[in-house]
Amino acid sequence: MSAVYEVERHRMVAEQIAGRGLRDPRLLAAFEAVPRHLFVPDEYRDYSYEDRALQIAAGQTISQPYMVAFMTHLLDLKGDERVLDVGTGSGYQTAILAHLANEVYTIEYIPELAGSAKILLTTLGFDHVHFHIGDGSLGWPEAAPYHGIIVSAAAPTVPKPLLEQLSYEGRLVVPIGEAGEQVLQVWQRKGDEFESRTVIGVAFVPLRGKYGRQP
Repeated sequence: MSAVYEVERHRMVAEQIAGRGLRDPRLLAAFEAVPRHLFVPDEYRDYSYEDRALQIAAGQTISQPYMVAFMTHLLDLKGDERVLDVGTGSGYQTAILAHLANEVYTIEYIPELAGSAKILLTTLGFDHVHFHIGDGSLGWPEAAPYHGIIVSAAAPTVPKPLLEQLSYEGRLVVPIGEAGEQVLQVWQRKGDEFESRTVIGVAFVPLRGKYGRQP
């Protein structure tokens, strides 16, 4: 069965990621290396490498492979960065970042998801990933600054603490808006100023916390 998944994973990378214009060798190698089928529930495992998001525990989702790749691409990682992953979820985005950055800090609001992701990522040997349970909209100030921050849930407006935790020239990739009216934005720090641009329309679960949807 593992051989079947390898074939499907290679096809996913070739068609869904490289085939849509994302051809950075390091990015493609990360997606070839991470076994996405381990990050989805057993009942959806046969759909692991399809071009869609899938349900995971606690009413959350694992994003479409291309969306994970595109958001990661927007960070423009070179390999020596410290990054923050807001919304650990299943841990798939975290694993991709761990292949591309020097140090990854990941924060999850739901303890159930945080616990299972930590077990899986530790089992897979990602010893440079640091885990925290809490309000992702507040970031993780103790480990800041970050060269890159990815948020895998939609905030009503850009969370100010995340901007403040960026290093100089650091980038924040975050979905902004309410259900049905979300866009993906990239914010980059320039000293005490920030530049932003809207990239594409997206659909994400809402970010929970002080600067997201209140529990």
